[in-house]
Amino acid sequence: MKITSRKRVVHLVAPKQLQNPLTPMKRFTFFAAISLAFSAISLLPSSGRAASAAELDQSAKAALRSLYASNPAAQAVGKKAKAILVFPSIVKGGFLVGAQHGDGALLVNGKTVGYYNTVAASYGFQAGVQKFSYAMFFMNDASKNYLRKSGGWEVGSAPSLVVVDTGMARSLSTTTLKKGIYVFFFDQKGLMGGLGLQGTKITQYTPSA
Repeated sequence: MKITSRKRVVHLVAPKQLQNPLTPMKRFTFFAAISLAFSAISLLPSSGRAASAAELDQSAKAALRSLYASNPAAQAVGKKAKAILVFPSIVKGGFLVGAQHGDGALLVNGKTVGYYNTVAASYGFQAGVQKFSYAMFFMNDASKNYLRKSGGWEVGSAPSLVVVDTGMARSLSTTTLKKGIYVFFFDQKGLMGGLGLQGTKITQYTPSA
């Protein structure tokens, strides 16, 4: 399924349970709900236009500084990371079907080397609109090269990925870093809960100058 938003084609990755045939009533409910999800997102001021490369550079670096200031574990991981993919503003909204999207920058040694967008769809009871940020820390050459070679990939297929929650952050140290990719969510605002990366696809793209 493709949903075209301005100049970009967004590919939604549905959870496995949605890949089964739907009855006519369920199909109607699904598409009606997903329309409401994107309608909710479109009402937010930040979704009016795509950010330029310069704006993404600035916002990604500012978001990473914010994460480091509030989370010492993330800062420790960042010092060891080969690359960091920062999504400074993800917008999520919906009812029954949730949709989320956002743009980010890939940083290596503090410099931007690429741009990516992230999209996802989820099914189940959910309501409201939410904004948040997340950063992916690539700890070795294998994970970093996987991102660059694939161009676009589903997060579920990424090698050795773990989402760092509050409890894990307390015990995380540079001596216990065994995974290829660590993910931190931060700056959450809004009424919708249940942050996660299920059904998320990340794709490289070229923003405007």
